[in-house]
Amino acid sequence: MKKEIFLPVSALFLSFNAFSQSKNFVDLPYIEVNGSADSLVTPNLIYIKIIVSEKDNRNKLSVEEQEIKMAEAFKAVGIDIEKDLTISDMLSNYKSYFLKQKEIVKTKEYILKVTDAETASKVFIQLEDLGISNTSIQSVDHSDIENIKNACRAKAVVMARKAAEAMTKPLSQKILDAIHIVDNETMLNNQLQGTVAGLMIRGLSSVSNKEKSDQPKISFEKIKVSASVNVAFRLN
Repeated sequence: MKKEIFLPVSALFLSFNAFSQSKNFVDLPYIEVNGSADSLVTPNLIYIKIIVSEKDNRNKLSVEEQEIKMAEAFKAVGIDIEKDLTISDMLSNYKSYFLKQKEIVKTKEYILKVTDAETASKVFIQLEDLGISNTSIQSVDHSDIENIKNACRAKAVVMARKAAEAMTKPLSQKILDAIHIVDNETMLNNQLQGTVAGLMIRGLSSVSNKEKSDQPKISFEKIKVSASVNVAFRLN
């Protein structure tokens, strides 16, 4: 969504295509330029979706039994389950599915929040050891994302001014104050929303403890934050 910021001037700014509608503004010498900036940030909010099902569990444990074991495993790797583990479906703790054999299978869905890739790796290893394989990265984010967006916007405005100065220097004209700013949509590029590299989820239980400890550290793709602005500067 575009946001327009009007600064105090003697007349309203209009685009080049409609400049004839404002005689006062046309009388002002100005230049309109685009500025852009981006930043790469490592996500520190990682949301893991976990579905516990009686049908999928190889040890034939009930959902309640799996929940207890899962909570113990998370505590063992330093996770505060009271704060970071939530039930996804707040209207109903359980969902029941009817299979072809008219068997009722109880499932429970959770969302676990972790703050780094290393902890996420430990979580997937623990879940695989428990026979819980229906897991995925639901999304990633950064706790300071709004400030990062604003920093990119500010840098984009600076880049716009530099571009305007470069174009007007051969004309021996100077850039004065900004008279119109359009904030184009700030983009976040984190599809999948942060891909895990080097992390095996299925089949991990067959790996020995030594091999697990020797596995390379995983990392998430960084979130790319991009900002673009159009700025009109008054010329002397």
